[in-house]
This record gives sequence, structure tokens and C-alpha cells, in this order.
Amino acid sequence: MERAFETVTAGMGNLAGFLASSGIAFVIFGLLWAAFAIGLIWGQGSVDAAWDWLRGLPWIIQGLVWLIFLPVTVGLWVWETSWPLVLRLVLVAGLAGWSLLIFFPRAAAGS
Repeated sequence: MERAFETVTAGMGNLAGFLASSGIAFVIFGLLWAAFAIGLIWGQGSVDAAWDWLRGLPWIIQGLVWLIFLPVTVGLWVWETSWPLVLRLVLVAGLAGWSLLIFFPRAAAGS
């Protein structure tokens, strides 16, 4: 059993490394943050619906979605709080900028 667990986790780590180094993760998160921004600009109801959808998932699947898309799911959580609008905007923009910076391919950055 331990060997199977090691094989699965190593494969997941290799996949995550490939997605990050190839720029695929940057594109995925860029599209997610763009959809988030479009949802805020053209209809906040779509952001609320995304939050309701996420919260309606079974616990195991919800946990996996939170883990895989953590910056975006935290952004959804922040947006759904009752905090002041300016604070929510700053936090969501900061999360978006930080996650895109982290996933920006190093080859494109020249290092």
C-alpha cells in the first residue's frame, strides 16, 4: 500500500512540476482569474453561483478542488465574506497577481 501511495504522489508531483514549468498552469490560472474578473464586472451573480456550486460539492471533491485551485477558491471565499468592498477587491487582486507571478514560466522570464 505504501508503495502505491508513493507512486501516485510522485506522479502527481511530476504532473504539477510539468504544468508549472511548461506554462500550462499559468494559462489555466490566467483563464480562471479572467473569468473571475468578468464575473465581477458583468454579473456578480455568476461569482455567487460558482461559490454555491463549490460549497455544494461532496466534501472529498470539494477538498480536492480547494487544494488544486487554492488561490482562486480563497479568492471566492474572500469575495463572499461581508468585509468592506475595497478590502475584498485588494485581497482578490493580490491573490490573482501573486498566483500568476508564481506560475509565470521561468523560461519566459529569462532566468
